[in-house]
Amino acid sequence: MLVLGIESSCDETAAAVVRDDRTVLADCILSQQQHRPYGGVVPEIAARAHLDHLDRLIGDALSEAGVALSDIDVIAATGGPGLIGGVIVGVTTGKAIALATGKPFLAINHLEGHALSARLAPGLDFPYLLLLVSGGHCQILAVAGVGDYRRLGATLDDAAGEAFDKVAKLVGLGSPGGPALEAAAQSGDPGRFALPRPLRGRPGCDFSFSGLKNAARLAWVALPAPGDQDRADLAASFQAAVADVLDERVGNALATFQAAYPGPTRLVVAGGVAANQLLRHRLAALAARRAAVLVAPPLALCTDNAAMIAWAGIERWRLNPLPDGLDFAPRPRWPLDPGAPALLGAGVKS
Repeated sequence: MLVLGIESSCDETAAAVVRDDRTVLADCILSQQQHRPYGGVVPEIAARAHLDHLDRLIGDALSEAGVALSDIDVIAATGGPGLIGGVIVGVTTGKAIALATGKPFLAINHLEGHALSARLAPGLDFPYLLLLVSGGHCQILAVAGVGDYRRLGATLDDAAGEAFDKVAKLVGLGSPGGPALEAAAQSGDPGRFALPRPLRGRPGCDFSFSGLKNAARLAWVALPAPGDQDRADLAASFQAAVADVLDERVGNALATFQAAYPGPTRLVVAGGVAANQLLRHRLAALAARRAAVLVAPPLALCTDNAAMIAWAGIERWRLNPLPDGLDFAPRPRWPLDPGAPALLGAGVKS
């Protein structure tokens, strides 16, 4: 079984061909650079770029995989959540290919793509605890199976990745901010700035990052003439604060998960911020303390990509081989756990 995956939910335009034996035959990604002068993703520019490049990337993926469109069994495209203009481009392209070829069409939840991405490597069975942490989403879910997700915690305001990006922009590190801030932090003093750890010590597993982001802003503007070392120190202090918050909140979630699911515990971290090495180190140490094993996808599968969308399509098709209708409406918001209460800010789309 071969699945063509299409991803266009934010500023990565991507197409992939994945086989159901977990072989990624091609994973072509175009990371848009047009947004850098603005310090963040401009939705209209992103949508137009997807429109300009998606057809070519699909052709590149098929060529790299050494297959023809007629060899593809299923078309899987991100149906949401995300920037609606980009999602519309990907869904419309996927529908058009499905209609023209007579192939089944699947609309994939972008978050489910992240949630299942670690299963592209063999050996990860259900259930597992998932920390999904990216620029637009920050939540903890108990993953009991394909389509079976229970949200244990989520952000009450900003996502961790969004806070990384905004602080990076504040101190002049540019966009995308997460990798730049991590690089700057390597030469910084994480103890120089006394930044808060929001919600730390409180019960539950929810997050809050807007106050931490604002505290970093106040520390920066209070400096008379900030230089490179100030920038590195604030980056390191901010990164350490985020790591402390995630460590504590995920620790609470592990206790809840292990009470509900006795037996071996796997802690999976996915999403763009999962590429942060300090975060991986802290989560690995946390897992070791709690008799759990940390599982993280390869770095290439942490950020947005189409291989995870194709794989989620394979998982769904194995469970229930029914296509989505060509009347599927792209969704800017699409919670993995529809029974969980809506939260404010980024939590609403979580």
